[in-house]
Amino acid sequence: MKNLKLPITIDPFKSAQRRLECEGVFKLTEMNRLLAVCETHGEQVKVSVQFDVDELGLVVLTGKASASVSLTCQRCTEDFEQEIEAEFCFSPVKKPELADELPSYYDAIELDENGEVNLRELVEEELILMIPLIPKHNLEDCNAQADSVWGELPEELDKPNPFDVLKQLK
Repeated sequence: MKNLKLPITIDPFKSAQRRLECEGVFKLTEMNRLLAVCETHGEQVKVSVQFDVDELGLVVLTGKASASVSLTCQRCTEDFEQEIEAEFCFSPVKKPELADELPSYYDAIELDENGEVNLRELVEEELILMIPLIPKHNLEDCNAQADSVWGELPEELDKPNPFDVLKQLK
């Protein structure tokens, strides 16, 4: 069953029983934490999510999200457009202690007080994790100053070992 509307919160257990597939968009302007680390370039985040029950009987939600954002290059300090994409695979848990019992290929996600998952926050967190730690252009596209040197460091010159003096004292 496919649903074109993308809910903000959803019950993963009921959705998994129906094998629900959701595709849609969230507005990028509604993701304040993501906007705190980058600028908007596109207007929306494309999301597709599938709910299912695996062979172990665990409820699983898998999906993809992508957005176009503007980041600041750390070499030349100019903005550039970056497409960030995230893939995720979660299994909801009712108590944090149950997260340790999940197989290692699933990430745990806690349910809210209504037994639902906030899908928009989940997608926002996954996109934040995909932002490079040090954003920068490709070296060919970067307008860094010409006096900057990028590449391999020169081999070190043979310097005398300062501890050689101690060998002479033996």
